[in-house]
Amino acid sequence: MEDNRPELHDDDYLMIQLQQGCRNAFNILYTKYWEQTYSNAYKRLQDSEEAKDIVQEIFVRIWVNRANSIINFPAYLSVSVRNQIFKIAAKNKNLSPFTEAFENISSDNQKTDSNLLYREFYSMYEALLLKLPPQRQQIFRLRFHEDLPTKIIAAQMRISRKTVQNQLGKAINQLRVILLH
Repeated sequence: MEDNRPELHDDDYLMIQLQQGCRNAFNILYTKYWEQTYSNAYKRLQDSEEAKDIVQEIFVRIWVNRANSIINFPAYLSVSVRNQIFKIAAKNKNLSPFTEAFENISSDNQKTDSNLLYREFYSMYEALLLKLPPQRQQIFRLRFHEDLPTKIIAAQMRISRKTVQNQLGKAINQLRVILLH
């Protein structure tokens, strides 16, 4: 029997319940977002089992770290999928989202072209990051380059965790706006 209480469909309410250890809130979030998260992972990997593993790992981490607040749950899941795929790519050098485009090029040309593309991409990426205000840039680098949790970033920079989370959200939105243009 489905529970139609509106608060059970509100992510903010469910996150508060999850922080308090409510397994039912976790189950509702899991049911609500599992398919979307799996689809996101599968689109990028084209491997059903690997995508399922990623989704499972993300939700396990959410449960284990349930005391940590998550502001925007769908965005958190999307970023988590992306980060997991980056970790897989770093561990498995053969996995690359760009390999299909280069399959018919000789290996010598491929190595030269991929190095050039990487340098160009990295240069553009750094230029985008430099458009962020200094504190926001530092927070972004600590979170996504050094993979530090927001709690540690806050302690290291002597600011509140909420400020770190707000600055990360603003940085992501600012970069998204720049990339859309």
